[in-house]
Parts: sequence; structure tokens; C-alpha cells
Amino acid sequence: MTIAADTPAPSAPRVFFDAVLHPHRSLGPKGFRILMLALVAVSLVVGGAFLAKGAWPVFGFFGLDVLIVWLAFRANYRAARLYERVRLTSADLTVKRVDARKPERSWTFQPFWLRVSMDDPPRHESQVTLSSHGTSVVVGSFLSPDERLEFAKALNGALESWRRNPCSAAPAG
Repeated sequence: MTIAADTPAPSAPRVFFDAVLHPHRSLGPKGFRILMLALVAVSLVVGGAFLAKGAWPVFGFFGLDVLIVWLAFRANYRAARLYERVRLTSADLTVKRVDARKPERSWTFQPFWLRVSMDDPPRHESQVTLSSHGTSVVVGSFLSPDERLEFAKALNGALESWRRNPCSAAPAG
């Protein structure tokens, strides 16, 4: 696509809010390596004791538990690749959900009509729900209740700023 020299280039929309939400993982890669090394060491020592007493099949079961823990962490880290991006610009609010096991999904809302709802004080089952014109999307379900409330307040603040912006006009209709 080419733009004529006398035609002004379209300006990028102003960003009022941009958040990328990731599930919390308390054990990083370095901690995981340390945990696995410790587990292997304990399994070798205890399994070796059983092996020395002639109970050689027990040694194999100690290796099996290390494999099961490794597989569980591998599945957990794969699930950690999930993220959600919530972006409010002068044009619209978009929610993009990326999950390693599912196709990417996205929703677009007109911010003037958008409603953000969240229980305050938050409970464990509280959810941040974005609603507009019959469409609702739950975001940040993997966050802690306090993190969800903080996110909802920040997004509501950004929406208030967007609505006060003299460049944003209420849509017709």
C-alpha cells in the first residue's frame, strides 16, 4: 500500500491502558533445577540403600517418582504460556487470549458502553467481567482475587480517563 505525499499519514491511536496478564508461577527455572537435583539426590541415596539391602525393584520406583514430578512440572510450565492482553486505545478495547493448547481468541469492545464488574471486597470465586451489548468476557481468571480487583480498578480508571478525553465522542445510536 502506498500513501500519496500530500495525504497525511494516519496517526496511531492513543493508548490509555495496556496490560498483559500471566498466570503466577512461584517456582522459576532455576528453582526447578535445584528442586529436581535435590529430588534426584534423595532418590539415589534412599534407593541406593534399598538396592544395597537387596530390594532392587524399589530403586526403580524411586526413579519413577522423579519422572512423575518432572512430567507434572512440565505440564505446569506449558500451561504457564497462557496470557491475556487487554488494551484500551482511543479507538477500542481489545482482549486477546493466547493459550498454547487452543487457538488464539480476541474480542473487541467499544469503550463508551463497556462495563467492568468485579466483587469488592474480592472473594475467591470473584471474576473480572467485561460486558457490552450482550457480549461478556471473563479476564484474569488465573489471577489471585486481590490481583483481579487491582486489575479491575486500574481498567475502570483508564476507562474513566478515556471517557473524559475530549477526542472521544459518544457513538451514534
